[in-house]
Amino acid sequence: MHKTILHESAHPPISWEEGETTYACRWRSEKGTPPPKKLIIADDTLTADEAYRVACEGTGIIWRGDYQNAKQLLQAMSRRADKPSKKSVRNQKSAKKQQEGLIPLAKPMSEIFHKHRLTQSQRSRTLGMLLIQVNLDHSIPLRRAPDVTQACLAVYGKVTEPYVMSLRDLLGFIGSLEWRKNGMALDAIKDLGDGRIHPHYGVFAPVRSEYIGLLEKAPLPASLTKQSIAFDIGTGTGVLAAVLAKRGVQKIIATDLDERAIECAAENIEGLGIGKQIKLVQTNLFPDSQAALIVCNPPWVPARPSSPIEHAVYDPDSQMLKGFLSGLKEHLLPDGEGWLILSDLAEHLGLRTRPELLEWIDAAGLSVLGRNDVRPTHAKALDKEDPLYRARAAEVTSLWRLGAAG
Repeated sequence: MHKTILHESAHPPISWEEGETTYACRWRSEKGTPPPKKLIIADDTLTADEAYRVACEGTGIIWRGDYQNAKQLLQAMSRRADKPSKKSVRNQKSAKKQQEGLIPLAKPMSEIFHKHRLTQSQRSRTLGMLLIQVNLDHSIPLRRAPDVTQACLAVYGKVTEPYVMSLRDLLGFIGSLEWRKNGMALDAIKDLGDGRIHPHYGVFAPVRSEYIGLLEKAPLPASLTKQSIAFDIGTGTGVLAAVLAKRGVQKIIATDLDERAIECAAENIEGLGIGKQIKLVQTNLFPDSQAALIVCNPPWVPARPSSPIEHAVYDPDSQMLKGFLSGLKEHLLPDGEGWLILSDLAEHLGLRTRPELLEWIDAAGLSVLGRNDVRPTHAKALDKEDPLYRARAAEVTSLWRLGAAG
């Protein structure tokens, strides 16, 4: 007897045949990619070469074999995706010399950047074709499958029907939950609560601590002594609001448009024991009031995100940056300051110029009161194999102290 198992939800449908059964589940993708148009069923007999070939064609692979073998298969597919062609090897040798400044760049950095992003996007799409079916209770019906219930609950909450997702996304959920449980110890908040920030999935984690150091050391504006109120625009994990609280600001309004970020910041603020000083508001940019200090650390790269979780890194057409600058003056109390934390990586990538940034500051009726700079310390800044090494090596992160002009 041919039977159909149908599950309904707001997510796009995905269906496939297995014997006499037609399965119709829902598709979940954190990257916002549509479900594959073609699907195959596979188990432990599928070779890595064949899996990689069909994945490159855009065919989704519903996995029915051993879970641990699926992880090994994904690793094998990753190696194939990263294996350079002979032509690519020649290009890489030339690119390395260009990155090290031994020969001039053959292409503008902006073109190198966009090509690199395209390559990464294609790689992600291909590796995202190895799929796992997940039950209603977030369990996985595979041999040697771990208990991923809490990892999936942390991202999706309770669901009303089973679904299909990429193994790659699932592994990201598992890693994220461990990071969330363990947290990140930061010197800037070591005296508060547990001294840790616990990032949630999809919320940008403060892995580059040098920008936090800028906020920790910059001289507070004198106007805070009159009205000790500050805003943290785009709070994310709430780390900058926490630093302001540690520095003695009595009232802080931290805003973010993303619901996950608000939940993450709320958990961190509670864990650090600073809930009395900080109020969270889910809104776009500014709350409806004024402050003596307004801090913003917008996404640093003006490019279009390829997935929802990239919004913390990429700011299309510098929209958030421009929005912050254009609205800053009217939200500052007299003699107040706006602190813009921004990397100049976009300038080295050829995506934005310093004159453009200064023009936006001037057009917003603002003046530059000062600027504190710091060099990056993360691994990519030292990796000469990185296609963007020349730009990363020259990068400087700055805290721009802005005030109302005139």
